Order: sequence, then structure tokens, then C-alpha cells
Amino acid sequence: MKTTKKILLPENEMPKYWYNIVADMKNKPMPMLNPKTKQPLVPEDMEALFAKELVKQEFSTERFIEIPEEVRQLYRIYRPTPLVRASGLEKALDTPAKIYFKNESVSPVGSHKLNSAIPQAYFNKIQGIKHMTTETGAGQWGSALSIACQHFGLDLKVFMVRVSYEQKPYRRSVMKTYGAQVFASPSAETETGRKLRQLYPETSGSLGMAISEAVEVALNQPDTRYGLGSVLNHVALHQTIIGLEAEKQLEMTGDYPDVVIGCFGGGSNFCGITFPFLKNNLTEGKTTRFIAAEPASCPKLTRGRFEYDFGDTSGYTPLIPMFTLGHDFEPADIHAGGLRYHGAGTIVSQLKRDNLIEAADVKQLESFEAGVLFSKAEGIIPAPESTHAICVAIKEALKAKEEGKEKVILFNLSGHGLIDMAAYEKYFSGQLKNFEVDEKEIENNINKLEKLAK
Repeated sequence: MKTTKKILLPENEMPKYWYNIVADMKNKPMPMLNPKTKQPLVPEDMEALFAKELVKQEFSTERFIEIPEEVRQLYRIYRPTPLVRASGLEKALDTPAKIYFKNESVSPVGSHKLNSAIPQAYFNKIQGIKHMTTETGAGQWGSALSIACQHFGLDLKVFMVRVSYEQKPYRRSVMKTYGAQVFASPSAETETGRKLRQLYPETSGSLGMAISEAVEVALNQPDTRYGLGSVLNHVALHQTIIGLEAEKQLEMTGDYPDVVIGCFGGGSNFCGITFPFLKNNLTEGKTTRFIAAEPASCPKLTRGRFEYDFGDTSGYTPLIPMFTLGHDFEPADIHAGGLRYHGAGTIVSQLKRDNLIEAADVKQLESFEAGVLFSKAEGIIPAPESTHAICVAIKEALKAKEEGKEKVILFNLSGHGLIDMAAYEKYFSGQLKNFEVDEKEIENNINKLEKLAK
């Protein structure tokens, strides 16, 4: 392991505004639709589910939105996060590329998810909301919202995808330690969960199912709102603090990225690291490439289709214009639980349609291989989700070596894997495998969607 170089940003230079990329998009995202009327969604349609200020952000076209001081105070516990020159990984790959990573694993919950959990809990608190509900895949979003709700005096119910509930017991322990109630989804707590358990008694769950349960509770319990960890515009907005800091930190090095990479489930950390740099492509003529690294077992950007689809399994959410595998799609039980989501958000989907971003699929075994190499080179064990970004970064660095070209690569280390060691142990013992998605399954799921928006 070679000594790495950390680029630290002074606390007083932490961004005071989030960046809203919609302001600079030539082709704006298509509107979400009210599933009953099939008309474009209006803010009032979402206010029963989300805090009013979050709804305002969801529909905003302002370029910069101020971060409340109460939120910045909590950000200061762990922000600005370090930008690290991965010199150990560069040496291991013998590449002329310069590799940097933004280390979001230093947050109290070990991931980037706190960047949105804090403002979501804050805006609900100041509105007078008493209770929140949410879903979580791998448990990182649930952990983040648990501690954020605890800080602002809110109760929280978390519906955790069953396979991750069983694979990652310590993540659910973290949520309980922070004061949340945690249920394996589909659960017996909701009408939706009970129906799903009847229909699919052997199901290991999905984010779509867990979202349905959390939304049902939020809509039927007084003084309750729902918190979402990815997909929607306001979540992407909050996460841009990652890229805004990275942009300032790279200025200190004199480098600028040729390629920026983030793993992709619903898009929160990918949007966070890429959008501030994509702004420079849109407004200054920069030519940086942006790659979303998704699992080959849940390939909505690489093999899905752009359609209007629900964000959840049971159809409680608005119809979202997205690249999707169909809301009935149930991904394989990979250990990157945070990436097991069937669709992409409106912004990312439009950017993909306009060829402003790229996507790459990564098989489970090659993701863990990349994670182990990174661990040996840099001393940080990454979360299974982050290994997907690392894998694509390694491929880009090796490509630079083949071409004999210098290249600056930036990726987001969105979380550590210290609570994922059971997954690494299964990898070492040969118990993990790759999963392939049958094209017919994708086609059947997507064909069901053609009448949704009509």
C-alpha cells in the first residue's frame, strides 16, 4: 500500500448552495404524471407524501438553492470530505492515469446518504411533521435517515428489503441503535406487504416493494411523511455537495477530470459526484465523460427501456419517465443491495437519452475483485455498491495504459464495507456468483408498461 495524498478543503469553503442541473439542461426532463389523471404532476399532488419545501425543490428550475444554516451545521460534523489521490491503486495498475476518489465513507453512517437525510429530516421538522417512513436496500439510506430523524426528534419506520435484512444484520442494528423501527420487506405491517407475501411467498423483496410499504404508511398515518434516498430530483440536488467540493479540491491540484464515475442504483451518488462537472460540459464546453456503473443483474441504463413507469411495485408513486426494467422486476440477490432498483430518475434518464452520460454494467464477481484490489492498494474496504465504480475506474485506467495516454479519473467512494464483511467472506470462499438477466424477462416486464401513460 502506497501513501495516498488527501486534498482537504477548509471548512469555511464548504458549499453554501446545492446545484440544480435542470437549470442548465437544454432538454428538460419530461414531467412526472398523476397516475389517475395521466396529467403532468403538480406540486400539490406530492405534498401529502413529502415536506412542502422538498416538493418545491423537486419542481425547481433555479440553478443554485441555498443550504439552510441548520443543515450546514450538521454537515460540518463530517464535511468537507477528503478528495484522495489513489497513488497506491495507480502503482498497482502501473497506469499513467491519475486516479482520484471522493471519500464519502467518512460520514458518521459510513456513506454519502447523510447528505440528503439531514435536509429531508430538517424540512419535515420545521413543517411540524412528527413521523417519517422510508425504505432501504443495503441499509445505508435507512441508517442515514435514522440518525437524522433522531437529531430532529422524529419517529422513523424503515422497511428494509428482506434479502438485505438477512444478509446485513448489523445494518439493521445500526438503525435500531439510532432509534428507528425496522421491518423486513415485504412485511406483515402493511396491507401492501401482506398482499405481496401472499402473491410471492418465497420473495426476497425489492426496493420497489419496500417503497410501496413505506408510502402506504405515510399516506395513511397522520403527521407522517415519506423520505426517499434516491431517484427524485430533490435527492440528487442535495447530493451535489459531493461534486461541488470535489471541483474545488481538484482546482487545488491543478487537475481536471477526463472521466467521472459513480455506481448507480437510483442515482443519488452518481448525480452527486457528476452533476457539478456536467454543468461545465453544458455551459463551458468541457468534454468530460460521465459513466454510471450499474450491476449486470439490474441493468436499467444498459438494457432497460425509456418508458413511463411507477417508482414502486404496487403503483402508489407518480408515473416517472425513466429508463426501467419494469416495476415488477425483481433483481437477483446480489450483495450490492443499494443497486437493486428497477429504474432511473427523470434527470438521469433524460441525460442518458441525450447521450450526455454513459452507462456500464458490472458483474458481481468482477466488482468484488476490484474491491479487493482497491483494499490492498488503498487500505479502505469499500461497500459492494462502491466496488462497481471502482471496477469501471480500473478499466478506464488500464485503457489509458494500453493507449499510453495520461488521463484524470475521478470516482465516488460512496461508502465503506466494514458491515459487509460477510459478503467478502462469501467471495473468498467461492460462494458468490454472477447473475444474468434473461432478455425475455425484461421484455415481458416492459411490455406491461405501454398502456400506463395512455
